[in-house]
Amino acid sequence: MTRSLWMLVMLPLWAQAAGGAWHASANGPSLVNRGSWQHSQPLLPSAKVSGHINVVNWRYQLSKPTPSGLEVKLCAAQRCTSLEGASGTTRGLAHVAADETLHMVFGFAGKEHYRRGCAL
Repeated sequence: MTRSLWMLVMLPLWAQAAGGAWHASANGPSLVNRGSWQHSQPLLPSAKVSGHINVVNWRYQLSKPTPSGLEVKLCAAQRCTSLEGASGTTRGLAHVAADETLHMVFGFAGKEHYRRGCAL
């Protein structure tokens, strides 16, 4: 039996770029197996933007209780930054192009252990 976890990502994403900002939201992936990493749908600006990211504010909401060992990252093409908690602010993607596609990445550490046909 696999453990399934649906995540709903509600991400106000602010790229402080040339005095502007943008936001995006996406539904999160389903986590099926421990030790796997799943990407959200792409997070894209709704209009053309220029400049570079200065700060990102994020918020995500899980549809089920948080699994032990959950790790969440916000990633650009060449760099990821770890997110602590379900909401906050990071400068971990500073200087990334403001129009770059971003993804939230979810995973939870460890391996599934089976005993008598049930996942622990």
